[in-house]
Parts: sequence; C-alpha cells; structure tokens
Amino acid sequence: MTGGQVGALITGAVLVFWMVGAYNRLVALRNAIGGAWAQVEEQLQRRRQALEAMVGALRPVLQEEPTALDALVGALLQVQAAADAVRARPVSASLVTVLVTAEQVLGNALARLLALLEHHPQLRDEMPEVAQGLQALQDAEPRLAFARQLFNDAAQAYNDAARQFPTRLLTQLYGFGTAGRL
Repeated sequence: MTGGQVGALITGAVLVFWMVGAYNRLVALRNAIGGAWAQVEEQLQRRRQALEAMVGALRPVLQEEPTALDALVGALLQVQAAADAVRARPVSASLVTVLVTAEQVLGNALARLLALLEHHPQLRDEMPEVAQGLQALQDAEPRLAFARQLFNDAAQAYNDAARQFPTRLLTQLYGFGTAGRL
C-alpha cells in the first residue's frame, strides 16, 4: 500500500467512526426526550384524575353551569389526545405544539371552573371531593412544571446537538427532526 492509500483508509475509518458516534449520540438524546416525556405524562395523568374527580362531584351540584364542566371535560380529552400523540413521537415539534395549544384551552376552562368555585365557596367547604381535587391540583402544578423543565432541557440538548456542524449533515441524512418544547 502506498502512503496515499493508507491516508485514504485512515480518513475513511475516522469518518465512519465519527458518523457512528454522532448517530448514536443523537439517538441517545432522542431517547432522553422520551424518558423525560414519561415524567410529564405521569403528572398530566395525575392532574387529569384530580380534575375528573372534581367534575364528577360538581356535575350534580352545578347543573345551572353545565357548559363550564363540559368545556373542562372537552379540554381534558383534547390534552389527552395530544399527549397520546406526543407519546408516540416525543421528538415531533408539531405534536408538542398541539399539546401546548390544548394545555392553553384546558387552562382557560379550568380558570372558568375556579371562578365558579369562587362564586360558590360553600362547595369547597361542604364537598371533600372538591377540596381534595383543588389540593391535588395545587400539588400537581409544581411537579408538572418540573417535569416540563426536564423535557425542555432534554429537547434543548437534542436540538443543540442536531444543529451543530457537522452533525447537522447526519440529521438531514437520517431524518432527525427538531424537538418541540413545552
């Protein structure tokens, strides 16, 4: 072998090792997003259970305000559908955007329900399910915020790695997308 052939062989080997290493790093970062998503999903599930219990307890009492409860239930279903879609593809920025929008709809519906409870303070005092649901919501929000931050940190690390040159060439070649943030 000539010196040029050896140099070409070494260059090719270095290129292959770099490609394998960069690909594996992107896969590991993508998997970290999936792991972080599992924590977000667990907190979303806890919040949903608390809200469903509250709606079940309040439905017979707030018969004059069925639209507020129906809006909350509809928003919960919307969040659940979006969360299921994100579970299938946690790196998809468009699916995460749909979830963020559904979360905003849920926030508006929840604000409306909380305003109703302000007008009917006896419901919190007389109905332990409502008081427990409100406490569960209060407890869930910091946990959900922490899980979202972990997800966002994992997404940022993945996006940073995917945007760096020359790894960016691999992201285009193998179809690694951009991760969304909550």
